[in-house]
Amino acid sequence: MTGKIRIGRLVFLILVLLFLYIPILLLAFYSFTNASVFGSFSSFSLKNYVTLFTTPDMQNMILGTVVLALLSSAIATVLGTSGAIGFFYSKRRTTRFFSSVNQIPVINADVVTGFSLCILLVVVLGIGKDTYIPLVLGHVALSAPFVYLSVIPKLKQMDPSLYEAALDLGATPKTALFKVIIPQLFSGIVSGFMLAITLSLDDYFIATYTKPATFDTISTYVVNATKGTHTEVKTALWALSTLIFVIVLVIVIAMNVRAAKSSSARQQRRNG
Repeated sequence: MTGKIRIGRLVFLILVLLFLYIPILLLAFYSFTNASVFGSFSSFSLKNYVTLFTTPDMQNMILGTVVLALLSSAIATVLGTSGAIGFFYSKRRTTRFFSSVNQIPVINADVVTGFSLCILLVVVLGIGKDTYIPLVLGHVALSAPFVYLSVIPKLKQMDPSLYEAALDLGATPKTALFKVIIPQLFSGIVSGFMLAITLSLDDYFIATYTKPATFDTISTYVVNATKGTHTEVKTALWALSTLIFVIVLVIVIAMNVRAAKSSSARQQRRNG
């Protein structure tokens, strides 16, 4: 009976993985063909990748999206990490309150967040969209709560008396923060930063409401391209999607390998 249950779980897992990854693998396959639609191609080709890296509009779109993701994610990581540390060392009632408040933007619909930020920043505060400030702040507001959620578990795993112990041993508050606390949270901070980048690259609604009229992120560009008639641009987006998937896959594998090595090293030190 136990063997049948294990086989059933394995089959279910395989079906889920196939459901998730077969569309991506098909997309990657067709990105290396000269097909204009799924289902038919005459030969393999790199034309989609050539179009991707030689079309000025697509180059500007990719560069602008990456810069936006890195900038907004860096700011969100600082704010999310600072908030997590501050709330962790606050009173329990305060921590519970802000943890609940942090859940609101996480579960809130992006379209509501984007429209609300547009009203607040553009209409109420009068900040022009051409300054890129509403767009950056919108992505920071989207990502910072997720950074908070990535850092909080690491804080809960840490001994809460480490900070006071560092102060008792003569460290300044700044030294204790950067030399004692931050290293303990490093993996959570990196995870939060990578998650923030992913959210920024994936966002559509907030960018739609807050971006300048002449600027496109990957998401808004893809939506506009699918409405157009330029087949070369549409198929070049297959190549872009494939590259994004490969980059994410490499990063995930590298992080897991590093985590496994760190865990093995810690285990060896304990045994030694």
